[in-house]
Amino acid sequence: MPSCMLSQIFTYPVKSLKGVSHEALSLTAMGPSNDRRYMVVDEHGRFITQRQTPEMTLIKAELNLGGLRLSHACEDDFQLDASDRGDVYREVVVWNDKVQAQDCGEHAAQWLSACLKKKVRLVYMPDNIQRGVDPHYGQSGDIVSFADGFPLLLISEASLEKLNSRLAQPVSIDRFRPNIVIKGCKPHEEDQWKKIRIGSEEFDIVKPCARCAIPSIDPATAEKNPQIIRELTKYRRGDDKKVYFGQNLIHRTQGRLQIGDQLEVLA
Repeated sequence: MPSCMLSQIFTYPVKSLKGVSHEALSLTAMGPSNDRRYMVVDEHGRFITQRQTPEMTLIKAELNLGGLRLSHACEDDFQLDASDRGDVYREVVVWNDKVQAQDCGEHAAQWLSACLKKKVRLVYMPDNIQRGVDPHYGQSGDIVSFADGFPLLLISEASLEKLNSRLAQPVSIDRFRPNIVIKGCKPHEEDQWKKIRIGSEEFDIVKPCARCAIPSIDPATAEKNPQIIRELTKYRRGDDKKVYFGQNLIHRTQGRLQIGDQLEVLA
């Protein structure tokens, strides 16, 4: 196998809002540091994503020393300090999981509701809340934040290049919302890996990622292009009729990743 290395790193401070790129990243028990610890929910506490509300991709979320800053073209920036989260907990639902989360208060709810033109609230998963991964794929004690199901998602640049060779207009990797992007391997070579090491950190590759409509949403405009999923369906459809692109990972160490780290296939 040619030399593979880590080429891009992303986190998503608020689930389904715009991602942030990094040169380096620390791994915690839940996964990438500060990844998807915040989530937008409806009035009943159920999670909201770009699947129902594509406009979420237009909201920028960045962590700073004070807390979380949200930005949107139609509203003044909003700063949420850690102290603003308060002590109010509510039950929230992400897929089939019900967990307790800190409510981030009325000001955050009003700001997001104005941007998205629907009543929503912002919640936070503190360190004392533990949401387990699917036990069919993980080990006892494996936990995850508000990510869909697993702590990390890996995609190779070559896999994206193969898709782009089939599209009239190429698309960027951020449509697929990976945490880890690899270069130097063949298209979809990541499908064959079971265990890898990146730098000094080890990962189990536990499940291919079934894709929904989110990759069809342009992160810059929130407009949909269904051709992307239609094209993936032609050559990435599994026996279960789902479309797969990328691999879900569970980390086995809690160290640090940096762009340029070498990837080694262990199994």
